This record gives sequence, C-alpha cells and structure tokens, in this order.
Amino acid sequence: MPTSHARAERAALAELLRVLGPDAPTLCEGWTTRDLAAHLVVRERRPDSGPGLVFKPLAGYTERVRLRQAAKPYEQSVRLVADGPPTLSAFGIPGVDAAANTMEYFIHLEDVRRAQPGGAEPRELDPALTEILWKRAKGSSRIALRRVPVGVALRRTDTGADEPAQPIHKGTPVVTLAGHPAELLLYLFGRKEHARVEVTGDPDAVQALRAADTGL
Repeated sequence: MPTSHARAERAALAELLRVLGPDAPTLCEGWTTRDLAAHLVVRERRPDSGPGLVFKPLAGYTERVRLRQAAKPYEQSVRLVADGPPTLSAFGIPGVDAAANTMEYFIHLEDVRRAQPGGAEPRELDPALTEILWKRAKGSSRIALRRVPVGVALRRTDTGADEPAQPIHKGTPVVTLAGHPAELLLYLFGRKEHARVEVTGDPDAVQALRAADTGL
C-alpha cells in the first residue's frame, strides 16, 4: 500500500502534541498547542465552521466553535486529531485526506517543531513527500500570494542541479525565492521568519513581499 504522507504527518504531530502538552508555543500567532489541536479538530468535525477560515465575515463564528473545543480536555482534542476525520466528514472520503491534509499537517507539524526553545532543524523528508510539497507550493500560490503587489518566482535547491526559477505570481519587479520545496511552502504560507529561504530581487520589491500578508 502506498505511503499516506497525510497520515504520517498527522501521527507525528499528534505525538508531538502529546509530548509537549497544552501550553507549548506554536508559530500560529497567539495560539498554543491547545489552540492548534482545537483548530484541527473543528476543521474536520465541524464543517459548519469551515467557511470562516477563508471568509472573514464568518470568522467570528469559526473562532467561537474553536474556543469551545479548546475549552474541552486537551487529551480529548489530541486523541481526535490522531484518530483522523470521522467517516461522514468530507475529509474521510478516500483521496480527500491526502489531497487536503498533507500540506495542512506538514505545515502545522513545523509550526509546533520550530516554535520550541532553540527552534528545530528542517527534517529529512521522503523524496515523494518533497515532490508533493513542491506541487502544493506552485499550485497554491494564487491563494497564498493574492495580496502580494510584486512578481514572485520559485527556485528549488534540493535537486543538485541548477534549477531555473519558475514564475508563480505575476507582477514587476520579480522577487525570487530559493530553497527546498518544504521551506518554500512554509514561506508562502506566512512562516517567513522560520523558513530557510533565500530571497533576492529589487530591495523595495523584497521588502514589499516580506511585509505582505501571505497564506490563507
């Protein structure tokens, strides 16, 4: 059976949440591990709260649902994260877990790892997972960079070859991000200060990218 990277990332995150407990920091601003665990639970088990993740007028309701989950025992939230989506959840449909959760759980596992005292070095990733993250970095750029006023190109540095930069966001001047696909994905989704990415281009354009709100 092919490896499910979504399940592997989920299992690793759930175990780390157990080890760290409910009050550890994360890279999600204002959230502890308790908050992040609650977010993951309601994302998969409360579809009524989902629209607020991307539609600001409904964000207040989504946050109230998340806070109610966060008020429950932390161990319960972590167990539900580990158990995965229920059968009747859209995330439980075969194929949807891999498509929707591989990136989600990779990013949130890094949110927890890299927020701990001393930070954490990038992991050695399965090459197949690296390719998935590279596709996600390119494919999700329209959403992640929708508020960015300059052009953006990505250049991967993990192949041992002099890879050309691939334009992913229209605009001028163009800023080039170079790094491992996993690091590029983290940068695009707002983890700029913690992603191992080289940023080059016109200084004003680079500053505009760094200052822009990226990700969801």
